[in-house]
Amino acid sequence: MSQGILSSIKVLELANVLAGPGVGAMLAELGAEVIKVENLQTNGDVTRSWKLPDEDPATDISAYFSCVNWGKQSLAIDLQKPDGIGLIKQLIKHTDIVLASYKPGDAEKLKVDYETLKQINPKLIYAHLTGYGLENDRAGYDAIIQAETGFTLMNGEAGCKPVKMPVALMDILAGHHIKEAIFLALFQRERTGEGNYIDVSLFRSGLASLANQATNWLVGNCIPKAMGSDHPNIVPYGTIYYTSDSKPVVLAVGTDQQFASLCKILGKADLITDERFKTNLLRVKNRVLLQEMLKSLIAQMARTDLLEACKKCKVPAGGVFNMQEVFEQTEAQPMLLSQVTDQGNQLKGVSSIAFWMKGHTFANVSGTPPHYGQHSAAILKDVLGLKNHEVLSLIEKNVIYDRNFN
Repeated sequence: MSQGILSSIKVLELANVLAGPGVGAMLAELGAEVIKVENLQTNGDVTRSWKLPDEDPATDISAYFSCVNWGKQSLAIDLQKPDGIGLIKQLIKHTDIVLASYKPGDAEKLKVDYETLKQINPKLIYAHLTGYGLENDRAGYDAIIQAETGFTLMNGEAGCKPVKMPVALMDILAGHHIKEAIFLALFQRERTGEGNYIDVSLFRSGLASLANQATNWLVGNCIPKAMGSDHPNIVPYGTIYYTSDSKPVVLAVGTDQQFASLCKILGKADLITDERFKTNLLRVKNRVLLQEMLKSLIAQMARTDLLEACKKCKVPAGGVFNMQEVFEQTEAQPMLLSQVTDQGNQLKGVSSIAFWMKGHTFANVSGTPPHYGQHSAAILKDVLGLKNHEVLSLIEKNVIYDRNFN
């Protein structure tokens, strides 16, 4: 039995790839029982096959799949068959939340849309992710929506070609918006007893996350362009510098006081009163000159010495770390997930929960990411009360697949 603040909540995940499954993973970490419904006709979530060159070709749990599928149960089912849809409708009676990522109109064709399912369970919360909203049936792909919401053109070094972010940022942002909406819907259900339909799109999530870059255009009439790691409104902020030992560092100097402290650390106190750099606005106007000076000064200090001095003087600074260095940091340790599989292999992952609440323990999921169809029979027996011969019949008719029966 799962433990956690959502231990009474049951989730049916009719979503694949990243955004929807990421929400399911977070709900599982909070204690919810999450059933991942996987398409029997395609051998499950497509990310099972998205592998790095050196990954084991024999396993169906790829590194990518592992990032958002901890603590779930896998039900492999053919939703094109009436018996398959019938099983889903029976499961809906026991479900609190549905996570769906169908293109507009597809859920209706399968008869797993909100209007159909709420007739079975009026308390159902149905979170539906699309690419562009319900009025546009165009499929949503993160790389394309990064481009269409302006992120790609702003990303990269000045004067270079546009570059997409190295993670599926639109999926991650949309996932956070879905989580917010689900918790609002759960809160509303506590008050009214009624479920709700949640409509989230990758495009709207990307647009809503443009923050100051959006208003730089809407208010300042300036179209943001690629600036590398520089910040359009603050200097020095975000720029990557290299120390005397050739190690990259980043500064986030947001106030005049922090800039003054930085100048003292670098042995260049006269910059504090330099009329070209006295305020942030002046530093923005004279960024090219200032950046050249800072690059030269920082290149004279070792990274450890610079970061220690910045820490002591409360100047925001940090190292630019590779992934190994990232997880060597003390603060990263509580977010690590690690379990040994039945085959003796150790699976590792990162918690979806990046907050703490007094009195609650998170990141304690039970079970590694599931194999395809690992729990099909058990789910139908435990949740729906099907007998063994009924499950076997469904397997023989290719309505479901169960890993343990083959």
